[in-house]
This record gives sequence, C-alpha cells and structure tokens, in this order.
Amino acid sequence: MSSFPSRRRVLATSAGAALAFGALSSTSAQAAGRTGTEETRTLDELYQAALAEGGKLVVYAGGDTPTQQDFTKAAFLKRFPDIDLTLVVDYSKYHDVRVDNQFATDTLVPDVVQLQTLQDFTRWKEQGRLLRYKPAGFSQVYDKFKDPHGAWVAIGAIGFSFMYATAAVGSDAPSTPLDLVDPKWKGKIASSYPHDDDAVLYLYSLYAQTYGWEWVAKLAAQDVRFARGSNSPGDAVRAGTHAIGVGGSGAPLGTGPVKWVVPDSAPFMAWGQRAAILKQAAHPTAAKLYLNWQLSLATQQGSFNGWSVRTDVTPPTGLKPVWEYPNAHIDGFPRFMADRAAIERWKQTFALYFGEVKGDPTPGWPGLHPGA
Repeated sequence: MSSFPSRRRVLATSAGAALAFGALSSTSAQAAGRTGTEETRTLDELYQAALAEGGKLVVYAGGDTPTQQDFTKAAFLKRFPDIDLTLVVDYSKYHDVRVDNQFATDTLVPDVVQLQTLQDFTRWKEQGRLLRYKPAGFSQVYDKFKDPHGAWVAIGAIGFSFMYATAAVGSDAPSTPLDLVDPKWKGKIASSYPHDDDAVLYLYSLYAQTYGWEWVAKLAAQDVRFARGSNSPGDAVRAGTHAIGVGGSGAPLGTGPVKWVVPDSAPFMAWGQRAAILKQAAHPTAAKLYLNWQLSLATQQGSFNGWSVRTDVTPPTGLKPVWEYPNAHIDGFPRFMADRAAIERWKQTFALYFGEVKGDPTPGWPGLHPGA
C-alpha cells in the first residue's frame, strides 16, 4: 500500500489553503491561464500566495549532476527565502518515465518539470496532464519556444557544440567539426556519448548528415574518450586532460580558458528547455511563482550563455538571438525528438562506431520518488 497521500487529498489540501487565504488574487488573476491572459500578479504577490498555499515547491529538472541546478536554487531562494524548494536533477529520459510511473501509481511528486525531452510536453498536453498557464512575459517569448495555449514554455535557451582549451590548441584552434578528425588531435578529444543523450545525438546526426559516415569513422579512429553526461567534455577540457570537447553547452562569448564554438556555417544545435506545471501539482501557486521568476527580465538577462527565450532581451554585443542562427537547427530538434524510431536507429548506429555506453549515470540514482 502506498505511503503517499492520494491525489484527491493533496488537491483538497491545496484548495483549502487557497480558500483560507481569502482574496488572494483578483478575478482577473484567477482567470490567468484559463482564459489565455497572462499572469497579472507581481512576483511579490505570487510569493505571498505561495506561502499561504504552504510554501513548498518541487521541481524535476533535466541535467547531468546532482549539483548542476544549485545556482538556480540559490538565486530563487535569495529572492524568495521562505519557499521550501526541492530541485531534483536527473537525466530527462529518466525524469519523464519517472513522472509517468507516478501518474500510473497516483504518487505524483513534482509540481514543475523542466526537461530536454521535448516530445513529452506534446504528449502530456494531449493527455491533459499539463496546466494551461501563461506567466507574465509569455507574449514576449519567441513563438517556437512556447505552446500557444500555455501548456508549456521554454525557460532557457541551450546550445550544444564543440569546445577547446585555448592554451592547448594554440594557433591551431579547430573552427569546424571537420578539423576534429585531423590526426594531430588523436587522443586529445573528449565527448559525451551521442547514444546516451538525445541532444548530443542530434548534434552528431547533424555532423553525420553534413560530413558523411566517413567523417564518423575518422572520428572513431581518433581515440576519443567517451563518457556519460553532457558535462563530461567540458570538465575534461577544463581539467586539462583533453584539448577538445564535443557535445556540451557553454557560453559563446566566454573569455576563460575554454572556448565554446559557434561555427559560422557548420552545424551546431540549440533548443528551448521546456517547463510546465503539472495539472495535479500539489503546489500550483508556488509553481506559478517559479515560472514567472524564470521568465522575468532579471532572470533572463542573467543567462549564463547570453541567450534568452524572450524577444525583448537583447543579447550582448557580438551575439544574435539563438533563433537567428540557421545552423543552430532550433526547428529541427523538436522534430527529431518526436521521431523515436529514428532516434533508436541513430543510437544503435553510433554504438557500432563508438561502442556501447559505459558507466553509471552522472546524476546518480534518485529512485522512484525523489523529492517526496
């Protein structure tokens, strides 16, 4: 017998808390998200409403290490210190089935999901699992980074490419993926497994389609160190064990010892990391606070890579909005993620070239109900 409270009881508790708060919001604010209008309450008003609801919030976030979202958590709690925030990081491909299993067993834990598995948001919307809600600033989000009905919205723009240690490569810095198969880089390249992470898989599929399987075979002969987690290539380059990393994120205008490459015309990939409030969320007001904070101008202007999902946030000089890079293939990634049969074929083919995925998952094993 499950030790988790039934969903009906959780929802009743949430409803009771909102009722006890009285006139938490105006009629128009209560209608926000149901009628298609954007949220009208300020962050401070939402904060007080979230505290009246109980002050708890659970977020399932896609990522590579347990501490990867510590900066997000610290920034949120600095602004809203009395919220009891639990932010659980795991590979998106485990979070999504974890949530599906919680639906099936009536043990739902998270209020918000923010994942790389874009296809899940389409499926969950069709199943009626997502709360239709438009945070403040929703109208300023790039059209392809949001569901028109508010079922989900991208809260961050992420890109994957290759990178290199400036001191290690010197004047021979690679400028396109073609440079990576030069024999001089043999034994000096680290990569995340393309057949373990779908974003890395898409990046490698673009490389294969652009340069052919001959390029893939040449890369396989480069004695590449493959590892799990899209953080692994960057970590290897920063640690000085490898000169080049493939299949990870970074800051295009970064001035540190590692240069993350946005090629002039060669392919890289980028997407909007989708987030949604689950309709059965135990803490819907806190979830709304979180999405409004994520989409706020202050948060979007502080993006680590300079890219925002909002059209009214101007990137730093030297950087265009991510959707203005045709070689970023932002339209292609959602289509790619939706074709699961094709993804399986890509995965198995890359396994033939690079070997099977080895190693424990880098976030660890959070289990069935992390954050409960």
